[in-house]
Amino acid sequence: KITNNDNVITSYQISTEINSETFGYISPSSLVNSKTELMGVVYSDVDYSGFAKNSSYTSNPPIEVRGVYVSASTASNPEKVDKLIQIANETDINTFIINVKDDSESMLFHSEAAAAYCPSANEVVYIRNIEAFIKKLKDNNIYLIARIVAFKSPKYALEHPDKAIVYKESGEMYYKDKSYWASPYDRDLWEYNVLVAKEAIALGFNEIQFDYVRFPDNGPSLDPLLDFRNSLSESKTKAIQEFLKYAYKELSPLEAYVAADLFAWTATSETDLGIGQHWEALTDVVDYICPMMYPSHYGPGIYGLDVPDAHPYTTIFESSSDALLRNRISMTPAIIRPWIQDFTATWVKGHITYGIEEIKAQIQALKDNGINEYMLWNASNVYTEGALLND
Repeated sequence: KITNNDNVITSYQISTEINSETFGYISPSSLVNSKTELMGVVYSDVDYSGFAKNSSYTSNPPIEVRGVYVSASTASNPEKVDKLIQIANETDINTFIINVKDDSESMLFHSEAAAAYCPSANEVVYIRNIEAFIKKLKDNNIYLIARIVAFKSPKYALEHPDKAIVYKESGEMYYKDKSYWASPYDRDLWEYNVLVAKEAIALGFNEIQFDYVRFPDNGPSLDPLLDFRNSLSESKTKAIQEFLKYAYKELSPLEAYVAADLFAWTATSETDLGIGQHWEALTDVVDYICPMMYPSHYGPGIYGLDVPDAHPYTTIFESSSDALLRNRISMTPAIIRPWIQDFTATWVKGHITYGIEEIKAQIQALKDNGINEYMLWNASNVYTEGALLND
């Protein structure tokens, strides 16, 4: 404390914990009683107090993930799998993020959870001998992440229309992003997703990554017209946070990590974007938070860039800077592990072709912010090997 002649505190000295070296001063008016006071928006029914998590497991030590997305279709093709294994053996890639329950609600393997909650999900099963598939990847020292699409569950919605999002006036099922949507408020759907995750862990997956762990992005004009089946009168953020807390408590005893995919803009916006993804609420309750930082997904003018897609380094650097700042005001923040772009966004006006230099620029932007993990997205699972070679 620094006081004046009247013994009034005028400032506080800021020192490091390691050697007590002073590196600055701050006025009393700049202090807050809790980190929530630093948040631009706080949802009144959401818990921001932090969450007990495990940083590592003896049987499943954490690694710095450098991963590629693998669709279930690719996983079922031995030649394509061998090519991806070759990439992993010859480059920095050490992880596959594999669809287990995908956007169409098809399954990588036959699921007993699906048989109980949504039998039609087992109508398309990509791999019958899943044990041999997992062994092959493990024999090549590949860390395995199971991607589970949580709430964009069209088959579940069709089988359980009473649990689907519908229009209030007509009762017609809501359709968005080429899919029917089940309600994220539905606890049975929570259980279904978590049981699929448990099956994946039992087969050898190291980590569970929940995608579409959100409400559909409708905007304020459409939302009032929809019935979300919100019987508990919860905010959207409350529902998403509670699902992830439930999943963590169920999966952590199995010594598997839990991750959540978020719109990258949630790191910049102070709100939950109307989809339930409020950064501080979700980073607190998972091991890894995975913003989808594809430069092509940022609109004109973002970060002062006419076409963010044409500036991969700056876009990723600014977006990850925002994410780091949000993590600093969270009580138990997750490790930031972004998705980055390995595709050319031909639909973006002013886009550039993405190749070796553009991939490297994104990776370097993360490194320059102290983030050493990343995941590459290419819907066709064709990756730019030259950008991933071992240094």
